[in-house]
Amino acid sequence: MPSSLITIAQPNPDGSLPIPAPPESSATEQVQAQLQQQTQALQQRLQDLQALLDKPLSAILAEHDKALEAAAAWDAFGAQWLLAQRAMRRVALDLAAAQGLDEATVVARAMAHANAVLNSEDEDLGGSIAPAQLAHIARHKAYLRKQFRQG
Repeated sequence: MPSSLITIAQPNPDGSLPIPAPPESSATEQVQAQLQQQTQALQQRLQDLQALLDKPLSAILAEHDKALEAAAAWDAFGAQWLLAQRAMRRVALDLAAAQGLDEATVVARAMAHANAVLNSEDEDLGGSIAPAQLAHIARHKAYLRKQFRQG
């Protein structure tokens, strides 16, 4: 037989009546609530998948092709940047050697310039870094600071 929902409240010593605590939810109700949440999450995932499947295959492939093109462009840009950096490094080392400076001195000066940019809001290395490039650097300062940390 189910337990009675009627409770006889005992008055407090000052004569007021205590406010009854709401009944605790049963384990079954808790499981039902969890299942309902999981069901809603699965329904959302199903809707997302259905939205993807509703696209024509040509549209899905076009998006994939655009992503591959963008990745290839970034890869080519990375190769270009790497080549330019290595060429400039070689020029810097050749010029430094002509002045009697060793590679360690050149690297230390380069690190000092990099850290000046990373630790200042207005350093642009004498105008050699465009504002858009400074904004790009600013978005990645945390990562770059780890890379240009002086030992």
